[in-house]
Amino acid sequence: MKTLDHKIDFAVVLSVSKANPNGDPLNGNRPRQNYDGHGEISDVAIKRKIRNRLQDMGEAIFVQSDDRKTDGYKSLRERADSNEQLAKMLKDKKASEDEFATIACEQWIDVRSFGQVFAFKGSTLSVGVRGPVSVQTATSVDPIDITSVQITKSVNSVTSDSRSSDTMGMKHRVDFGVYVFKGSINTQLAEKTGFTYEDALKIREALITLFENDSSSARPDGSMEVHKVYWWEHSSKLGQYSSAKVHRSLQVKAKTDTPRAFDEENYDVQLSELEGLNVEIFDGQ
Repeated sequence: MKTLDHKIDFAVVLSVSKANPNGDPLNGNRPRQNYDGHGEISDVAIKRKIRNRLQDMGEAIFVQSDDRKTDGYKSLRERADSNEQLAKMLKDKKASEDEFATIACEQWIDVRSFGQVFAFKGSTLSVGVRGPVSVQTATSVDPIDITSVQITKSVNSVTSDSRSSDTMGMKHRVDFGVYVFKGSINTQLAEKTGFTYEDALKIREALITLFENDSSSARPDGSMEVHKVYWWEHSSKLGQYSSAKVHRSLQVKAKTDTPRAFDEENYDVQLSELEGLNVEIFDGQ
């Protein structure tokens, strides 16, 4: 298949309702915030969800989370060694880094999309792949309010003669917030990794269905929702406009002081027209 030959920009509008979209382990797992009080979802967390959706779509993923492994490998090294060519090259001091990167990109869609560093203990080969798909940190439209509730565990973890005392803990959530994140797909890097237009459409589908099969105690089903995906396809490799200008053309602002739903009454979405550049708008699922 032909590699992607035109630049693509995208943006995603999503909402959070009584959920912790991305806990900060350095802050008691409270929802992430910047210094202005706006909520954040890290680019790493977003890429994790995209990988999970691609995996659900049947794509081969190199960086699989432990609770979603489909191949039984216990580490990234084991997964790399599952390819006979890569396994031999990891033991060869004279192996070609470019050839290694080409094989890895052909096998795993997340490697040719986001890039990957292949550096393992016991191997002198170190390969860095830069991917064409870049994703920014999601930021809430307004400062978020965080609700913290105390929770207890009142069952014994191990068998004993007496009942253990209750274990106390805290659980944090965002009652409601609308977040926006943006990203781009670079054609120069797409040529290097073999990223195709078909791959780009799979990324788009993953964005539209980002929170399917993503439920957890912190994010119950239905608590996080993609509302809109904005997709700009340029007519050239470098694009008619910079990504910054394209992303700036989308503005989301709250109409009320305490919005509790993403609709026309609570939010104003303005999309400025850029001459010669069309935008496709998809509803989230």
